[in-house]
Amino acid sequence: MDTTGEPGGQPRSDSAAVGRDGGDHIIVAATETFLAHRNLLFTVAYELLGSAADADDVLQETWLRWVGVDAVQVDEPRAYLVRITTRQALNRLRAMKRRREAYVGSWLPEPLLTTPDVACDVELAESVSMALMLVLETLTPTERAVFVLREAFGIGYDEIAAAVGKTPAAVHQIAHRARRHVEARRPRRSVTAGQAEAAVEAFRRALETRDLQSLLDVLAPDVVAISDGGGIKQATPRPIIGADKVARFIVGGLTKKDVTLTVAVTMVNGSPALALHMDGELDGVIAIRVEDTHVTGIYYVRNPQKLTHIESETPLTLR
Repeated sequence: MDTTGEPGGQPRSDSAAVGRDGGDHIIVAATETFLAHRNLLFTVAYELLGSAADADDVLQETWLRWVGVDAVQVDEPRAYLVRITTRQALNRLRAMKRRREAYVGSWLPEPLLTTPDVACDVELAESVSMALMLVLETLTPTERAVFVLREAFGIGYDEIAAAVGKTPAAVHQIAHRARRHVEARRPRRSVTAGQAEAAVEAFRRALETRDLQSLLDVLAPDVVAISDGGGIKQATPRPIIGADKVARFIVGGLTKKDVTLTVAVTMVNGSPALALHMDGELDGVIAIRVEDTHVTGIYYVRNPQKLTHIESETPLTLR
């Protein structure tokens, strides 16, 4: 019986891994294989869960199952590891439903610090963008897994079917349904990297100077701002729509006596973003969506529980 719960590999007995010559070599080899695919596995888990912390937990669970498998019996380690990761992430995603329903205020994905290389991979950058991650939240767990594995990573229907416990024919239908759902809500990508950087820099200058007019100049008329404080820090209970309302909300929220505001450009979820510090301490991260050279989406994450990776982790290349 396969104790990992994943088909295709045979469990290794304890005596095979411990107390036998070569046991350490087996563990080392399993570790090397896992690390070779770690960035991919993390990205899969993060896109399914919207949380770097939960993605880390899923990878730990994946590792524990992987070292318990006789790798000699696994034809495709990458596919096998993706399958384990997907199943563990799906289990966690379903369990998180109640937690999400009880969340205070608007929910945003945990911002993920990424390298500039991620922005160069247009498809990857879009797949982890705040805007698309919010669209993925409207899918069922299985739809989300199928969409991510197929659209973001180009994994075949047979492999996806094994990962989600469906037939290839069913997965094909789910993929079509999820793709149609996402395309109807997917933001347009109509700017170059340079245009996005210019818009974010203009936004940064307006924030630091608290210049209302400069802020209005860079905001699109129908800009949407969403803030996430998680019930720990102050945030708006629902999205704010419209340039004037958004600008006044931002400037009003940052106008505090005896507080030094510094705004630094960083790279979050594959796109330029802003890290806001109040008196030297990280207050929040603003992910920004730019369309037609204007800011159309502002995603302000203030929940301290979602900011731990920003200061403690090095930027990720993802895959």
